[in-house]
Amino acid sequence: MGIRVAVAGASGYAGGELLRLIAGHPELDLVAATAHSQAGASVSAVHPHLAGLDLTFAGTDVTSFADADLVFLALPHGESAALAATLPAGVKVVDLGADHRLTDAAAWDRYYGGRHAGAWVYGLPELPGQRDLIAAADRVAATGCYAVAITLALAPLIAAGVVDPADVVVVAASGTSGAGRAAKTHLLASEVMGSLSPYKVGAHQHVPEIKQATGATSLSFTPVLAPMPRGILATVTARPAGGVDIVAGTAADPAVAAHAALTAAYADEPFVRLLPAGSWPTTAATLGSNACHLQVSTDIDSGRVIVTSAIDNLGKGAAGQAVQCANLMLGLPETTGLTAFGVAP
Repeated sequence: MGIRVAVAGASGYAGGELLRLIAGHPELDLVAATAHSQAGASVSAVHPHLAGLDLTFAGTDVTSFADADLVFLALPHGESAALAATLPAGVKVVDLGADHRLTDAAAWDRYYGGRHAGAWVYGLPELPGQRDLIAAADRVAATGCYAVAITLALAPLIAAGVVDPADVVVVAASGTSGAGRAAKTHLLASEVMGSLSPYKVGAHQHVPEIKQATGATSLSFTPVLAPMPRGILATVTARPAGGVDIVAGTAADPAVAAHAALTAAYADEPFVRLLPAGSWPTTAATLGSNACHLQVSTDIDSGRVIVTSAIDNLGKGAAGQAVQCANLMLGLPETTGLTAFGVAP
């Protein structure tokens, strides 16, 4: 018998990806998967790609998790805190929702509204010092999907003093699974296919999380819905530190310093890849993986540093990241049950 885990909210896309990863994990045994409207249905009926996983969705209440050593919460924002509060102190919890990410109650109220449930250890192992904090924690707040892609691209540059934290601009495109599984007109294939559309312009809820994780003090973020099921491609630009426009190709090209900062930050990281010169991140290359691919350049006109970042929003952006944190919390090798290699074609 391995380590017993349960998934709350397992009928959604992130929950389904958690079930898939747990099924292939050599040390984890799934003892419960819960859902709301799908309670009583078989897992394979809701997630046909998990045919052979002989389990029925239970209702989401505390009794469903009685046998679990660790519980993953894949619930809508604002619903995790109440359930987590009912779980025994000895049960480890990884929350994929936003309820416990933010340290600033005012930021929570501004972007989410309602009562702030308090912050847990932030679940991004690649941030300096964070891996040890996660390993020692019983409660971990996994990152938001956009937040992973942007933070991994930006945090080392701010920490190294390469870019100005007060002048960061991001445009990022996400697949439709990032919006969840609930039926919505704007997510119908007829609405999405052949079209790119911005949403939550100037007011996306991941902004305070990204600023908290990176040290950015001003962030302009435009998210874009892309006609694909999964993946995020983020273009992160920032003014070089000191406020001077530096033309690419000169000895003082800020991309050189940015590349050095990213290399130093991720040289030993199993899931973050700084690509060779001339190669650019694509969502296809990270599909099905827990990887983040990065590339850095300088805008030859403005001199701004550009970092492009690609992840699978359900992998490194959700379920894969949660399993990575769970491995640390359980004393397992961090890469157990995960891959840095995508699926192609």
